[in-house]
Amino acid sequence: MKLLDCTLRDGGYYNAWNFETGLINEYLQAMAALGVHYVELGLRSLQNEGFQGPCAFTTEDFVNSLDIPESVTPGVMINAVELVSKNVDLESVLERLLPVDAAASRIKLVRVACHVHEFAEALPASAWLKERGFMVGFNLMQVADRTKEEIEALAQEASKWPLDVLYFADSMGSMCPAECSQIISWLRRHWTGALGIHTHDNMGLALQNSLRALDDGATWLDATVTGMGRGPGNARTEYLVLELAERFDLKPNISPLMGLIQRFFLPMQQRCGWGTNTYYYLAGKYGIHPTYIQAMLADSRYSDEDVLAVIEHLRIEGGKKYSADTLDAARHFYRGAPRGGWQPKSIMKGRSVLILGSGPGVADHRAALEGYIRKNRPYVMALNTQPVVAADLIDARVACHPVRLLADCVEHTRFPQPLITPSSMLPLDVQESLQGKELLDFGLGVQKDTFEFSDSYCILPSALVITYALAIANSGQASQIFLAGFDGYSADDPRTREMQMLLSSYLEQENHVRICSITPTRYNIPCTSVYGI
Repeated sequence: MKLLDCTLRDGGYYNAWNFETGLINEYLQAMAALGVHYVELGLRSLQNEGFQGPCAFTTEDFVNSLDIPESVTPGVMINAVELVSKNVDLESVLERLLPVDAAASRIKLVRVACHVHEFAEALPASAWLKERGFMVGFNLMQVADRTKEEIEALAQEASKWPLDVLYFADSMGSMCPAECSQIISWLRRHWTGALGIHTHDNMGLALQNSLRALDDGATWLDATVTGMGRGPGNARTEYLVLELAERFDLKPNISPLMGLIQRFFLPMQQRCGWGTNTYYYLAGKYGIHPTYIQAMLADSRYSDEDVLAVIEHLRIEGGKKYSADTLDAARHFYRGAPRGGWQPKSIMKGRSVLILGSGPGVADHRAALEGYIRKNRPYVMALNTQPVVAADLIDARVACHPVRLLADCVEHTRFPQPLITPSSMLPLDVQESLQGKELLDFGLGVQKDTFEFSDSYCILPSALVITYALAIANSGQASQIFLAGFDGYSADDPRTREMQMLLSSYLEQENHVRICSITPTRYNIPCTSVYGI
């Protein structure tokens, strides 16, 4: 049995591989005390876009600067995409990645991470690596949904090359122990060498899957400290070591690692947020790449409703391969071409419109706002379920996010005002939840850098409800738009930048209806006081 800790490589997805040398040396001593056999010091890569720390490249000079205990064998990982991309010569890339043979390098193990479609083309790298004295591992990613025939064919292909260990990775965190056993049995149809497993913890099964694989003959197990790794993370080194100690009557010294966890890894986990949760569980269940969840949880623009809606979208449309463009597109949740059955100008043309947001400015200045409404009789739209202003002063409510509508459907059915929403474009379950409610159907399409205000629908750069409300007032040919309760977020909140960009883009549109905040706002938009109008 071989235990490989890959914290410095897989954990780097949370801190850009920027581990300090002092920490690495202390970590390496802790690994030796645990009896860990192999440590993956990081990636070996030629790609250099944006700042990344030393473990993203793990150069020979960097490796030589480390205090590596004799009992720990160091390794690196190469991503196969760098070896098999178009117009790339595999051997020349390998020569640049590994300029020193194993005999003259402290790196002794090289693993290659491959998607199934890269596997056959990347396997010749194993011969090149073996000729230079390296131990060679190949990690097959995203095999959970492959058929028996496909996996047996991969094993047969691997058997033709000089691999020291063939790994399979539960990339989506979707496997259960029985599925791990099944994949091992399929691989064993043609692969007789050492087998390894790399588990993800989306569904809280990383440790169980690793131990089941061990029972079924896998002899290489991956783990990371506190599970630190992409998405929800991996099997925890500290847990796996204790389980292995019991099985093999080992006596690891866990004290150095526990001190390191308390001083470094737990505070970092609180900042970065790896570890399984309901979102990762759903991603594992539906075969969605965990980076989608990691990206959304790291971006405060994504509300809980957004995350759930994106997961549902990816469940239907597929999300096995991460793409930032796919994530952006998945934020838009409407069916078919933009369309609607209600025209706002039938009631707004030539009138002032007041849009009530959810910021504290509404409650802080409620009396003045209600006095303004009674005196001037603007058309008042409240966003979502904003509860502060008296119900008889609100003409309509506005909502467009399907998950938010589902969450708020009971409240909406109780409100006396009609609800403006792209009702004919909403998912069927949302439409059903709003049965019996008076709906004003104003369509919504989402297209980057686009503001289009038609009689019964709009096309916008974002599905934010404030943008939708502005479009309603513009399509309604309102004379002026007043805003209340748009206080804004803190300066370092990503939502501030997104909202300001949208408002600025709106103000750049020709013939847009003028907007003016009448309660305090941090946004760079025209502002006046409700007390003076």
